[in-house]
Amino acid sequence: MAGEPILIVDDNPINLKLTKVLLLKEGYQVQTSPDAEEALKILENFKPRLILMDIQLPGMDGLELTRRLKASPATENIKIIALTAYAMKGDDEKARAAGCDGYITKPIDTQTLPGVIAGYLKK
Repeated sequence: MAGEPILIVDDNPINLKLTKVLLLKEGYQVQTSPDAEEALKILENFKPRLILMDIQLPGMDGLELTRRLKASPATENIKIIALTAYAMKGDDEKARAAGCDGYITKPIDTQTLPGVIAGYLKK
């Protein structure tokens, strides 16, 4: 699935850089955004197959951004994977209820993330 476009939305610069480096190494086209508002601007010209969405973002949170993207015909088919440090009981269900297609907890497992991403892209 090399070459597939992916958007990473995360307000933590270290997580953003780590995830970007891992995905670039696998050959993906990667764009990044530190918040929902910038992500919306990026999506005007960049059409990702998948978005890694941090749930806790400044301003509009990742769940609200997911709801908006899934409600729009232009972005409803993008796979959105919640990426979060919140791993409390029920958080997976909240993410899926908002429209997320999957859920990955932080800290990111650098060994398995590329395979997990490839699996979501194959679905």
